[in-house]
Amino acid sequence: MNIKIVGKELKATEAIKDYIAKKCERLEKYFKEDFDVTVTIKTEGGMQVAEMETKTPTDRFRAVTAHRDLYASIDKNIDILEGQIRKMKTKKDQQNMTESIRNKEIKREIEVKEIEGEILKTIYYDIKPLAPEDAKLKLEEKPQDKFLTFINIETGKVNVIYRLKDNKNYGLVEPEA
Repeated sequence: MNIKIVGKELKATEAIKDYIAKKCERLEKYFKEDFDVTVTIKTEGGMQVAEMETKTPTDRFRAVTAHRDLYASIDKNIDILEGQIRKMKTKKDQQNMTESIRNKEIKREIEVKEIEGEILKTIYYDIKPLAPEDAKLKLEEKPQDKFLTFINIETGKVNVIYRLKDNKNYGLVEPEA
């Protein structure tokens, strides 16, 4: 962190320089790389004006406040800068998260396109003994299902009843032997 203090019509004392350096340490936790802080202090009317600017290679933040007490003005500027930096960091994190989610979705689409002829999903469920007519009624109860596997009570074999493309009629798959 590089701090530059400029006094216009107001001399920056050692106490003020130390206070600014101490307060600027709060900003260090937000930046990984080195950053510059330029502080301009001056008097306008009866007010002490502190103008603070923080520069990084990619971003710039600025705050200007006036108060009767210079120290209060510096405190207010640090709070403003900290809020601006937090807001920017949150915004960048959300953008990065959104971009990473998009990248994951694209990778998933690519992976799905690459996989062919593999069993990708297995569903387990109970097979109940039913008559074909009862199986048809059960399938009618669940319009989202396309088929129902059941044990035919008449033959004791596994059968599948399925909804035809017209969504009005049904087909039955029954083993021969």
